[in-house]
Amino acid sequence: MTTIVAVKKNGYVSIAADTLTTFGNTRLQANCDASHDKILHFGESYIGVCGSAAHHLVLTSLFSKMPNLQLNSKDEIFETFRKLHPILKEECFLNPKEDEEDPYESSQITALIANAQGIFAIYSMREVFEFTQFWAIGSGHEFALGAMHHAYKHVESASDIALIGVETGIALDKNSGTPTTQYTIKLA
Repeated sequence: MTTIVAVKKNGYVSIAADTLTTFGNTRLQANCDASHDKILHFGESYIGVCGSAAHHLVLTSLFSKMPNLQLNSKDEIFETFRKLHPILKEECFLNPKEDEEDPYESSQITALIANAQGIFAIYSMREVFEFTQFWAIGSGHEFALGAMHHAYKHVESASDIALIGVETGIALDKNSGTPTTQYTIKLA
């Protein structure tokens, strides 16, 4: 899958990701993939998406039709993805089934959002979280979280901590690979 991280520290927020795409046991390296960046840029937000590669095409298409896209708070992110869910089902043929006992239909999307307001994550049932220091998603997230937890008190730069996290995910997760992509912006 992937390792995507975001860090907020000393007035900056940084988001970074690996660039490897996998199809089962097949690995598509960045140098062979014309669109290897897992971080999308819309308005003032950077959105790291993990899971199906189709999510990138779908979100790029749908977000490009939303000129007033707002992802600056938990409420705005929730409302955006709540409004997207029926469009994902009707226009993009999303399969909303995960587990029969789930309380809501799944949007099948896990994403990490970084912008001047901070760091947010959205999960498949449109649960939105806001983080005060750092977070990671994808198959390498546990490795990245551990590395960033340790680095956070010792390293001053949000971008350096993000690189530590994503590079640790790449080193230890078989479904993450180099090179990395990274974007850093000043907090509001």
